[in-house]
Amino acid sequence: MLSSSSWNHRMRPIFFLLLFALSLAAAAVVFFPSSEFSTRFLSTTSSFKPFSTEKSVIWTAPRVFEWRPCSWWTLEALTALPERANGYIRVDCYGGLNQLRRDLCDGIGIARILNATLVLPKFEVAAYWNESSGFGDVFDVDYFIQETKGFIEIVRELPKEIASREPFKVDCSKRKGLFDYVEAVLPSLLEHRYISIAPAMSQRRDRYPLYAKAAFCQACYNALRLNKALESKALDLLNSIPKPFLSLHLRFEPDMVAYSQCQYSGLSSQSQEAIESARGDRKPWTGDSARIWRARGKCPLTPKETAFILKSLNIPTNTTIYLAAGDGIMEVEGFTSVYTNVYTKASFLSSEDIVQMHGNTKAALDYYVSINSDAYVATYFGNMDKMVSVMRTLKGKHKTLFLSRRGFSVRSAEGMRGDELREAMWREHREDFVTGRGLALPDCFCEFRL
Repeated sequence: MLSSSSWNHRMRPIFFLLLFALSLAAAAVVFFPSSEFSTRFLSTTSSFKPFSTEKSVIWTAPRVFEWRPCSWWTLEALTALPERANGYIRVDCYGGLNQLRRDLCDGIGIARILNATLVLPKFEVAAYWNESSGFGDVFDVDYFIQETKGFIEIVRELPKEIASREPFKVDCSKRKGLFDYVEAVLPSLLEHRYISIAPAMSQRRDRYPLYAKAAFCQACYNALRLNKALESKALDLLNSIPKPFLSLHLRFEPDMVAYSQCQYSGLSSQSQEAIESARGDRKPWTGDSARIWRARGKCPLTPKETAFILKSLNIPTNTTIYLAAGDGIMEVEGFTSVYTNVYTKASFLSSEDIVQMHGNTKAALDYYVSINSDAYVATYFGNMDKMVSVMRTLKGKHKTLFLSRRGFSVRSAEGMRGDELREAMWREHREDFVTGRGLALPDCFCEFRL
């Protein structure tokens, strides 16, 4: 039998060897947390999940690219306007505020290509919009004319010799392919001296000469601002919203869902009835066609799905959110039950204001608030969202994100749920944010690596 002193003597090396091994193990966990050892260790001693370590909101991700106005538009010398114009062009704009603005911007580029003088546009609005406001009811006319000097000639009124007659109409809205305005429209302008146009929806601005693109960029992004009365009301609304706040353009109206031809389960009977009444001849896709359509990102996100994605991006549920949207959003409780600090125009405007304002002027308030919000998120990528993203870029406001309908649909179809789906949404939208992917800024902006 060994004496106690002999036992201690023999065990001492083993004790130090074990102590050394444990020290190495601890160092591996501390200094190499991503190693295979530490991963196995953490997974067996805790309920660790990769998503739970993401404590920062999406906006803290370092961006790789930034969009800025191209120098050929803002810094280089202008191409002088010809001494004599070929005639006058009026742009006939249709739809809601942002469709009107889109058509007007396109019309300005076209007028410059054709060396025409632009007459202040006529807003032709479909009965759907219940709208009667004109250009001056929304935009500052004097500012618009002043800021476009040198880029294009604009007049309020026509010369007396042609003011009494209606313009010769040239409808380009449904032209497709390699449509050429000089070839197709200039002869009518030279013949009639006064024409009206509805711009082609499929036109390619990358084929414009630089001087025409510069006129488009200047007029659309630097020269259009709300008139003083409307801007004052919009500023009052902006100042009333608690800061900081996120503006959310949430689209889930009956007509939009009906137009998308998508079907949803779990909606209330009232929502289903509203969709069916708006559907008309547009029947919903079924079977494989429905799955392919949804996988392409063609189906609007529901308010509940929107709340899920925002939580995936670690946007706190107590965030102040301004809902930039019109009336008629369905299933909005699916969002407000999660994000409870939500405001709309009706939260601050008087009932008299709401009744008296036209659809375009109401949309103008949402537009103004959205370009000046601390952050902007959209569930769709329509005309308003494109314009807001550009104006926020001009202001240096880069917390702008468009939720990926396609990404959510594809991951959900793959069977992802809960934390796994949240992690997938985080990664996909983080990639979009840091690279600026998805903004689809027009030709007036260039990409800069940060």
